[in-house]
Amino acid sequence: MLKNNSLRTPLKGFYKTLFFIAVPIILQNLMQTFVNMLDTIMVGQLGAAEIAAVGLGNQIFFILNMILFGISSGGSIFITQFWGKKDLDGIHKTMGIMLTFSTIISLVFCIAGLTVPQVLIGFYSKDPVVIAFGAKYLRAVAPSYVIMALGFPFQLAFRSTEHVHLPMVCTAASFAVNALFNYALIFGFSFNFLGIHFAVNGMGVTGAAIATVIARSLETALLLIFSYAKKFEAAGSVRSFFKFDRYFVYRFIRIALPVLINETFWGMGITVENAIFSRMGTDAIAAFNITGTISQLTWVFFIGTGNATGIILGKKIGEGKKDETRLYANRFAWFLPLCAVGIGLLLYPLSLLLPYLFNVEPNIIKTARHMLYVLICFYPFNAFAMYFIVGFCRAGGDTKFAAFHDIFWMWAIAIPAGIFAAFVLKLSPPAVYFCLLTEGVLKTFWGLARLKSGKWLKDVTE
Repeated sequence: MLKNNSLRTPLKGFYKTLFFIAVPIILQNLMQTFVNMLDTIMVGQLGAAEIAAVGLGNQIFFILNMILFGISSGGSIFITQFWGKKDLDGIHKTMGIMLTFSTIISLVFCIAGLTVPQVLIGFYSKDPVVIAFGAKYLRAVAPSYVIMALGFPFQLAFRSTEHVHLPMVCTAASFAVNALFNYALIFGFSFNFLGIHFAVNGMGVTGAAIATVIARSLETALLLIFSYAKKFEAAGSVRSFFKFDRYFVYRFIRIALPVLINETFWGMGITVENAIFSRMGTDAIAAFNITGTISQLTWVFFIGTGNATGIILGKKIGEGKKDETRLYANRFAWFLPLCAVGIGLLLYPLSLLLPYLFNVEPNIIKTARHMLYVLICFYPFNAFAMYFIVGFCRAGGDTKFAAFHDIFWMWAIAIPAGIFAAFVLKLSPPAVYFCLLTEGVLKTFWGLARLKSGKWLKDVTE
């Protein structure tokens, strides 16, 4: 009985620990969502072709984002456990590997976006108007990829070492700057100052891209300046970042490569889903983009708590408290999907605001609204699947199982079902969306079995 009470004592601080870490991450992701939503809403005032073009142009960024997240998320497995051991040397070596790989990958995407944007957009759409707008957007936004690759590893490292407030503040500044320059550059502006008239013509989708570059540059600069000024643990010297040896690189790759493969194939799967709706028609992809933009307003809660889950569990593992880790994991397994039931219902009132947010045809609004209704039904399953992969498996170093689990159900079941529904059965976009979301249910039941087995819990720093 004493043993049972000793194990349950840590749960007294469960909610405080979770939300202390999660709330700044939630707010940061909410602001990032508002940035994307602002782009979609402002560009949406230009027309359906422009909103489709920016949505498809951002799919290239989305793939890069998934790869960078895979690299940094894999590195965060090490950083959270090194943090539990207070091993700063290990944290710095991990940062060096993350920065090296992220920079190389981002350069490839930047060059492709600058040189062959039409080819990249052409993968998703055959509409020449959409391709033309998308290529203009992609060519202008591509330089921000390298800037983001520098800031991304630092953001995740600061989160993993429980410095969650600075990334939130930097994103808030980025949001304000993006909003200002979006309005000015998309629609144009003019004013008089000391008798001199200044005017800039609206640049449409190109203006939205330039605003994004300016905002991401500011966010990264603020993040680096203030983290080094405050001497955060992960903000080491250049020499400390590149002290890693061949054996440590091997250990990193062995754990992080499955995460990178996982995120890359998952990101590619999302782009295939975009391609499915795009080839169903411009109205279908516009509705799908609107659905994704609105759903992100509520999904940020699960992104924040999912990341907090991984930080908490990883630190517990690094401290050698495996019994407490299992206790926390069991609580997360039911508490967070339960939250998804209530939060998912918020999508209904949000769906009623669509006509006021997007200047598109009524049939597009109706389709997007029905797709949001479908999403509400799958929210608890999607939430558990995300927690299991990003929180439990990655914190515990069980990255091979997580990668197979995440990729298999998407590529073997959901995407084939979506393609069959769209192009063989000729079903409506909401019905196709239903087929694509079935993977969450399958992931939930298989994930529960893995969680119960305890095989997900490993100390990768030993």
